[in-house]
Amino acid sequence: MLNKILSITGKSGLYQLVSQGKNMLIVESLSDGKRMPTYARDKIVSLADVSMYTTGEDVPLSDVLTALGKKQEMRPVEMDVKNATPDALRTFFEGVLPDFDRDRVYPTDIQKLIKWYNLLIAAGITDFSVEKEEGDNVETTTESKDVREEQKTARQSQVKTQKKMTGASAKTGVGAKKG
Repeated sequence: MLNKILSITGKSGLYQLVSQGKNMLIVESLSDGKRMPTYARDKIVSLADVSMYTTGEDVPLSDVLTALGKKQEMRPVEMDVKNATPDALRTFFEGVLPDFDRDRVYPTDIQKLIKWYNLLIAAGITDFSVEKEEGDNVETTTESKDVREEQKTARQSQVKTQKKMTGASAKTGVGAKKG
């Protein structure tokens, strides 16, 4: 289920993947249900690709959310994360993931995890598993590459046009002082 739940840099909350277009994804906000397009320039991360640092190997977010759900009995976390002290956040998180790396997992990471968990629970999502879907990742990766190539070509063309214009104005003396 977490494969289709996305975090978009610069936008608060979580989004569910609804559809894919040629150069965009259509996503729906978990908090208010509004749909919107996202483009290749947006940094989009699937929750299935997120993991937490531990003193051993990194733990996938799906396992962390499952442990948090068991601890909370699939109810929202009642902690005021905005006003919680870093020590209170770390103490809370020790009950979820005892061997988390205290040097690399910041209090803001724990705040974000709790916010994401509460959003998922409020949206009725309690299955934190990661589904392996054949072709899904390949298609998305290929689409992302195609979009990046189109953007690169457009930038190169824009730079060439600017160089031509700059070169033409220098040759014709446009904008140069006459003396």
